[in-house]
Amino acid sequence: MTLVNRPELKFPAFKPRAASIDEEAPFQSLAQGDVLLHHPYQSFQTVLDLLQHAANDPDVLAIKQTLYRTGKDSKIIDHLITAARNGKDVTVVVELRARFDEEANIRLADQLQEAGVQVMYGVVGYKTHAKMMLIVRREGKKLQRYVHLGTGNYHAGTARVYTDIGLMTADPDIAADVHDVFQQLSGLAPTIKLRRLLQSPFTLHKGLLKKIEREAKNARSGKGGHIIAKMNALNEPTVIRALYEASRAGVKVELIVRGACCLRPGVPGVSENITVRSVIGRFLEHSRVYWFRNGGAPEIYCSSADWMERNLMRRVETCFPILDPRLAERVYDEELANYLADNLNAWLLQHDGSYARVSPHEGEMPYSAQGALLAKLCG
Repeated sequence: MTLVNRPELKFPAFKPRAASIDEEAPFQSLAQGDVLLHHPYQSFQTVLDLLQHAANDPDVLAIKQTLYRTGKDSKIIDHLITAARNGKDVTVVVELRARFDEEANIRLADQLQEAGVQVMYGVVGYKTHAKMMLIVRREGKKLQRYVHLGTGNYHAGTARVYTDIGLMTADPDIAADVHDVFQQLSGLAPTIKLRRLLQSPFTLHKGLLKKIEREAKNARSGKGGHIIAKMNALNEPTVIRALYEASRAGVKVELIVRGACCLRPGVPGVSENITVRSVIGRFLEHSRVYWFRNGGAPEIYCSSADWMERNLMRRVETCFPILDPRLAERVYDEELANYLADNLNAWLLQHDGSYARVSPHEGEMPYSAQGALLAKLCG
């Protein structure tokens, strides 16, 4: 912010690091392996560059995108319009009911339609909150799909002040799932069976309950159970009850919930094995990450959905696995273990609903999760 000339009240400037992807040949890079983006520490410009490259690549045939919030003068819109004018089949799902952005989204929908973009408005009765981009490219005699999935909006402004995870991949199963979800949003596929993704309002809620119950079963059989999840809010009753049952079964449950949390940790006989912490720092914690021990074969997912009734029941959301072991380890270290170690900006939820600030123990070094990521990814 530059409205007040008080440098002593401002955080020091930082420069997001670019992702390790060939800017001149991004599709060749993605064909060799997935790329993980951790915003704001890694630049959102990588996403913009991929879309710009696709808009001007003669071998790209189609682009599909969801838009919930974009901000003013969005380069995303410019690149989609360029793609349409370059003769590509461009489809955009615009959510007109994005709170506070309703009027802006109506205007951008008109702007896109005037440029020849096919604009859809999702499924009646369900907000489209999923963050997806699908690029279809002709490569020799076959069609190759490339995908970007994220926990945050396609908004260059908030990508500098919100923490979010983005995945770029050419994995055929994930790409096929994203294609099917877009088909569903267009009304052509009312019922779909996905290969890798979990999706609200159909499979995500049931999938979460199944995974929580699996951890409880493993704990009861002596295999150990452990769940770590990071989100913005938690209020869905059946998920909360499942977590209580898991705690009673001996599952260790560590939740990082930035905002409202209707679960009470540490209640004797109910949630003794559950802890809930909120981390408030320089950046707004916005990423959603779910980790399940799975009997020693851990699964980790990133998602656009919080564990809230609206996200799991009344919105179109996506939850995607991190399949590359190297990237899965990165997400675990940066988004989960890192925040569980924070002793400067963390608050622990008590069994009575109050919060107690976490402080370094005697002899313990102060540790800031966001500070560690700035040093690691931007230093």
